[in-house]
Amino acid sequence: MYLGKMVDCKGKLVSDNVPTRSPRPSSANKLTVSVPPPPVRVLDLSPASETACIAYEHYLRLPEIRELWNKQEFPEWKNEVMLKPALHALEFTFRFVSIVFSDPRPYVNRREWSRRLESLASSQIEIISLFCEDDVGTSPVVNSGENRGVLTREGSSAEVWKLNDGDDATVLVSQVSEESLLPRLATWRKSEDVAQKIQYSIDCHMKRCRYTLGLGEPNLSGKPCLEYDAVCRPSELHSRSKSPPEQANVDNYENRTLFTTHQILESWIHVADNLIKRIESEIDSNEFESAAIDSYILEQIWKLLTEIEDLHLLMDPDDFLRLKNQLDIKTTSESESFCFRSKALIEITKRSKNLRHKVPYILDVEVDPMGGPRVQEAAMKLYRKKNSGVKIHLLQSLQAVESAVKKFYYSYKQLLVVVMGSVAANGGLGFATVDSGDLLGQMFLEPTGFPSLDGAKTFLGDYWRHDGGRRW
Repeated sequence: MYLGKMVDCKGKLVSDNVPTRSPRPSSANKLTVSVPPPPVRVLDLSPASETACIAYEHYLRLPEIRELWNKQEFPEWKNEVMLKPALHALEFTFRFVSIVFSDPRPYVNRREWSRRLESLASSQIEIISLFCEDDVGTSPVVNSGENRGVLTREGSSAEVWKLNDGDDATVLVSQVSEESLLPRLATWRKSEDVAQKIQYSIDCHMKRCRYTLGLGEPNLSGKPCLEYDAVCRPSELHSRSKSPPEQANVDNYENRTLFTTHQILESWIHVADNLIKRIESEIDSNEFESAAIDSYILEQIWKLLTEIEDLHLLMDPDDFLRLKNQLDIKTTSESESFCFRSKALIEITKRSKNLRHKVPYILDVEVDPMGGPRVQEAAMKLYRKKNSGVKIHLLQSLQAVESAVKKFYYSYKQLLVVVMGSVAANGGLGFATVDSGDLLGQMFLEPTGFPSLDGAKTFLGDYWRHDGGRRW
């Protein structure tokens, strides 16, 4: 993948001899806008060594967890491949709450951990609700609305709500998961306030959905509940992934927080991978509105990945660095950053960037093999004439994804410095550099992958600045 080139498809957008500044409009009312030439250097993004990647996956028990992700049990439900790993990440977050409130170390910042985990759970629930909003007819739900307060003898437990008194009283039975950790956290004195906030967050974010999750949220509207235990299988999930393998289960409580943080991260990376596949398919099928909706969800997932990584900031410095030594986690150069041990992260980074190649197809124009600005001109016409709002939304969402990817890597580079110091973060160097070996630096400093859209917007800005009083 050529991450350093500023191209939307094959070939260049503009020739290399274009002037570096846009000239002012001539008397003939002709505007000329230049786009910076593509950089010569090509950014080759690749994972860390095979040994490091295998050790990372083995530590997180990813092979066992992937078996659950890839087991399709509801073939008619198109969102299963997205929602199953998303619900697993949410379940890992509930376990994280238990880990924090069970932590025996007196110096842990429980107050800030509580706030961060509440925020993280809410962010995840919001994205889950976005998938559920358009989920019609095929999702596995239990219609637990008005049934005169009769409780079923099988399946999940239930809560009974009586909305009013008298003979016409409305009684709602809301299904509650038996296996999820959240209802149990709501009954534990240490964690009940955090759990209740999460439950109210579920009730709030699922308002636009035809069903709710069934994790103890109020559900006073009596909506159907997702068969959470059948979809997520929390007991099986936790039995497979509760703790690191024996050789990595060292005597350091911070090991639990590191282990769980990255399990949440990898779950959402898997969601993103499946979502990108769906976006590509939707664009190829001219389902531009659906592709725009999903692209904005992808942007939200990249922002969520940043929020997950930032949990490292709350880990105790001494305990974390001791754990780093115990697990023998180290890098020998800037190009072998810790995040590159995740092959799945590398893959979604490349595929998120490769969405730029869809621009000519979206604009219904072929790239000029001679380097002419066909794509830019088509983009300018679309932006100016607004003859397809859906295409504009899609193009904006693809650029939003690119921005979120760059923000993730920028934030990650700063995170490494804060968590383990600049020397370790820079691969043993005592100073920060942005050269050919610094892939993190290049990730957020490289020019836009959408030069045609960039050029079109520059042209429009120039037009409204100098000639906005006259029509084209």
